[in-house]
Amino acid sequence: MGMDFSTLRTLISRYCVGEENWVDSRTIYIGHKEPPPGTEAFIQQRFPDNRIVSSKYTFWNFIPKNMFEQFRRVANFYFLIIFLVQLIIDTPTSPVTSGLPLFFVITVTAIKQGYEDWLRHKADNAVNQCPVHVVHHGKVVRKQSRKLRVGDVVLVKEDEAFPCDLILLSSSRDDGTCFVTTASLDGESSHKTYYAVQETKAYNAEKEVDTIHATIECEQPQPDLYKFVGRINIYMTTEPVARPLGSENLLLRGATLKNTEYIYAVAIYTGMETKMALNYQSKSQKRSAVEKSMNAYLVVYLCILISKALINTALKYVWQSDPNKDEPFYNQKTEAERQRHVLIRAFTDFLAFMVLFNYIIPVSMYVTVEMQKFLGSYFIMWDDEMFDEELGERAVVNTSDLNEELGQVEYVFTDKTGTLTENNMEFIECCVDGHVYVPHAICNGQVMPGAAGMDMIDSSPGPAAREHEELFFRALCLCHTVQVKEEDTVDGIKHGIHQGKSTSFYISSSPDEVALVEGMKRLGFTYLRLKDGRMEILNREDEVEKFDLLEVLTFDSVRRRMSVIVRASTGEVYLFCKGADSSIFPRVISGKVDQVRARVEQNAVEGLRTLCVAYRSLNPEQYEEVFQQLNRAKLALQDRDKQLAEAYDLIEKDLILLGATAVEDRLQEKAADTIESLHKAGIKVWVLTGDKMETAAATCYASKLFHRNTQILELTTKRTEEQSLHDVLFELSRTVLRQHGGMTRDTFSELSGDCTDYGLIIDGATLSAVMRPGQEGSNSGNYKEKFLEICRNCSAVLCCRMAPLQKAQIVKLIKASEEHPITLAIGDGANDVSMILEAHVGIGIMGKEGRQAVRNSDYAIPKFKHLKKMLLVHGHYYYIRISELVQYFFYKNVCFIFPQFLYQFFCGFSQQPLYDTAYLTLYNISFTSLPILLYSLMEQHINMDILKKDPCLYRDIAKNSLLRWPTFIYWTILGVYDAIVMFFGAYFLFDNTTFTSNGQMFGNWTFGTLVFTVLVFTVTFKLALDTHYWTWINHFIIWGSLIFFVVFSLLWGGIIWPFLNYQRMYYVFMQMLSSGPAWLSIILLITASLLPDVVKKVIWRTLWPTTTERIQNADKLYKGQLSEFTPLASLHAPSKGSSHRRGSENQRNPRRSEPFTKKVMFTRWQKAPDYCTFTPLLRFADSSRHSRQGYNYSGAGPETSV
Repeated sequence: MGMDFSTLRTLISRYCVGEENWVDSRTIYIGHKEPPPGTEAFIQQRFPDNRIVSSKYTFWNFIPKNMFEQFRRVANFYFLIIFLVQLIIDTPTSPVTSGLPLFFVITVTAIKQGYEDWLRHKADNAVNQCPVHVVHHGKVVRKQSRKLRVGDVVLVKEDEAFPCDLILLSSSRDDGTCFVTTASLDGESSHKTYYAVQETKAYNAEKEVDTIHATIECEQPQPDLYKFVGRINIYMTTEPVARPLGSENLLLRGATLKNTEYIYAVAIYTGMETKMALNYQSKSQKRSAVEKSMNAYLVVYLCILISKALINTALKYVWQSDPNKDEPFYNQKTEAERQRHVLIRAFTDFLAFMVLFNYIIPVSMYVTVEMQKFLGSYFIMWDDEMFDEELGERAVVNTSDLNEELGQVEYVFTDKTGTLTENNMEFIECCVDGHVYVPHAICNGQVMPGAAGMDMIDSSPGPAAREHEELFFRALCLCHTVQVKEEDTVDGIKHGIHQGKSTSFYISSSPDEVALVEGMKRLGFTYLRLKDGRMEILNREDEVEKFDLLEVLTFDSVRRRMSVIVRASTGEVYLFCKGADSSIFPRVISGKVDQVRARVEQNAVEGLRTLCVAYRSLNPEQYEEVFQQLNRAKLALQDRDKQLAEAYDLIEKDLILLGATAVEDRLQEKAADTIESLHKAGIKVWVLTGDKMETAAATCYASKLFHRNTQILELTTKRTEEQSLHDVLFELSRTVLRQHGGMTRDTFSELSGDCTDYGLIIDGATLSAVMRPGQEGSNSGNYKEKFLEICRNCSAVLCCRMAPLQKAQIVKLIKASEEHPITLAIGDGANDVSMILEAHVGIGIMGKEGRQAVRNSDYAIPKFKHLKKMLLVHGHYYYIRISELVQYFFYKNVCFIFPQFLYQFFCGFSQQPLYDTAYLTLYNISFTSLPILLYSLMEQHINMDILKKDPCLYRDIAKNSLLRWPTFIYWTILGVYDAIVMFFGAYFLFDNTTFTSNGQMFGNWTFGTLVFTVLVFTVTFKLALDTHYWTWINHFIIWGSLIFFVVFSLLWGGIIWPFLNYQRMYYVFMQMLSSGPAWLSIILLITASLLPDVVKKVIWRTLWPTTTERIQNADKLYKGQLSEFTPLASLHAPSKGSSHRRGSENQRNPRRSEPFTKKVMFTRWQKAPDYCTFTPLLRFADSSRHSRQGYNYSGAGPETSV
């Protein structure tokens, strides 16, 4: 709220005071000191305090606010209306029957939400009350974090988090720098360097800091973490000195001080105005497909309910048209009743029937589903197979509402670096003027066993080449933002250089930079330190060379390069630049470009990350011009980024190419196996990465996203430069549709896992052109449609050079396509957050890029390989369980309420209830709720190992197949049939008014109790028949709930309860059980109700079994151990068109990693079922053409290739 008021105040002051050329900025007085008289007007602005609020409720507004939120749910509001109707008019059932279940649901939900908010309050208080050190009148005082104000000078010590957004004034380091990790903000765990202003960096004691007389002008708070524009005016003499402030001076709340003893800084944004608070992205509520199906079914049942009430109301007035039936002699109407208008009477009767039949809408289903999701999520967290020993982390569930969505995924969008790969960089080689250097291994293509880096360089050709080599090595030692962390020895003495050699290690915001600096160290050039603006390196002669660091042109994702300007001890000024090949080659005017480009492309194809290095000598006049350009851009308060980009562009030109480097980022363990399994499961995998095309494509081949027989389609800038985008799109569209012209999209999606046909590669620039709204001509409007059509017919897509926002755009595009597929996004860094929030299901990986992705995700897993079990096992089980839960709830409520509807035809539509009030209230709460809750937590229709080994089973549940309308209608018809059997069975069996042994007749309550007893036993037995996985808990709950019903009925009718005004059930249950015919009829009616469903299942399983049912039958046959030589392939239903495709596949020349036709055998070599892949013997004759290593590509991870 503080932010809203401050915005309002600034607007009022802007327009009321009549200020012209108003700049959206604020002025901060450091230490709350007024500026010297005559410099500027002293206007003390008001800013919010440093309190952080993430909670939703307060003590006072919890009940009204929570009630409002809960009654916004249609089902809760509906039951509230029914409850109020029962209170207001004379209805056939007690208000308790709907009031009690509603109260139970509302209370449970309120307690859960209240507890979650209490935890948020607790976390807020812990943050707001933590102590901070503030400099006040030359002394350091402690105060609570929430009391911090804008303008306070704060002392922060090593390993402490910054309490608000601060501008660095000075640090314990002489050069005024400090090192910070921003893992909690942007996910990057590496160290970043921040700088103090030259004029304030010397003030490094509290008394000195207190003497600083300065003001800061900066922009109003905004959420961009990487953007900050401001300037500091320091009043040292009469004229203030103005210095620029940028993101390199701004320390953000939540970041942590590292490798620096202490710093002094001034607070500029506090509380909810800090960049961290402004980035609290309120997650939009994600709803699963199952929840949408539930709501659709609810509407259908609401229509059924209204139609039942209307039919009964109409029939009541038809019945009462005969005066003898309307007003029999024993039930005369009062005068008031006679005088009431017929419409009012009809409306009252309609409401009474609505109340009578309202149990068809299951209010308890919502609370059961909530409990099932909440408790079920623990199975993911407790899964030992998803525990990573290296990280010591388990899977985390942040949102339990989407468990079943894991079983419905059709598209997986994955990041590359840190998700498919380890984000653990290793320097592989460098190329200088076409000569290749591999540390300790190869020099100029010659294998040199045991060679040291020194020998390799000495053996390089010619003095000119040697000079270029040394310049290249120096460039890599100087062009970076790496810091040196000195290692502590046991006795606490720091050793920076020991006997002329470095014993320190490197830390940086980019793992690539550390790999390059370490690579140079292995090649003889060691970066030592940055001290007092001087960079020191140790050359191969063990001499220390010093370079003055004049400027750093920082890396950004648009330029894709970084530069430094340094002055050597000889006085020469150099600009060293390193960056992506696409951003360096166009700026190069000389050097061996062709040789270096060839090597870069070769390395990229092998999946290595490449960078090019170039330089430029600057004479004094050029440097002075460069300095002026940069200074002007840095001091600008408006459009500073744009001006800096223009300045960088002018400076980084006319470069001389030195060479290129190659760094390897290894593929994660079992990443290829996971992707192959997802393909078999019918899931399309897209890789979205910021990396260059060649590197990303190589990773895709290594991870089996692309196979060697995949035909690659390119939609890249290179291609659209040669042809227009329109022509390229239509050409690609014709290509894919020529192959799949005869197939529908659905057919192809079924086959896409069996045969990888087309792979598409698109880059960020082309994607922007595709996504741009059409302007030129009529054809440009349908680019998106054409692009989607191509993508749908490709089994894998690689999007490279992607900006974070483009990743989210791609996910949004697929989500909005006409099939509305379920999407999943998985990534490990802050750049993946946007796509994680956009996808239906977002999964964060606990990688090396911090926890930003994990915090914003719905689920978090330690490694990419765990995605396989997450989807194929957990997702499969969750979907099976909840789909049965939803259908079963509607089924048991139809069985429950339809006899009540039929009963009205036999009681003159008098709204007489068939069941007792206690039975009406407890049916959904006690008698039938626990068995289905347990089923929805424990059911395993197929063994877990089989689900993992055979991903194709995932297709059986794709596209919400178990909650489609035909299935829903079948369950509803089954419910209606069971209700008819129960009601009319009991009616005809007791048509001749059965007598008990003592001569008493059965009355209406006995009839209702008989129907209710058959009902409870039938729906419980139906669930028992559907259960495949039996444990002692199932037996205890299922049979226990039936015993509870019997015991309750005996107690309810066997005791005279003092709190009841009338006891119509007294002795009814015991009397019914004392009759032999009643026992017989109960058994007969239960059998008759269950028989059709059992017969239907048997016939269907025999004649048209699904893959799942085939495997269930085989598993039962072998008592849970599928025996030796039972081919899993033979248990699959044959896929249409597969033989034609396989034939065409075999005609092609087999190449490396071609997927052979395989049969998976189940063997009993171990106790648990094991699997082995056999290549059909007929192919062995053909296999002579394959190299041995080719077989490494054909296996599927844990399977064994023979």
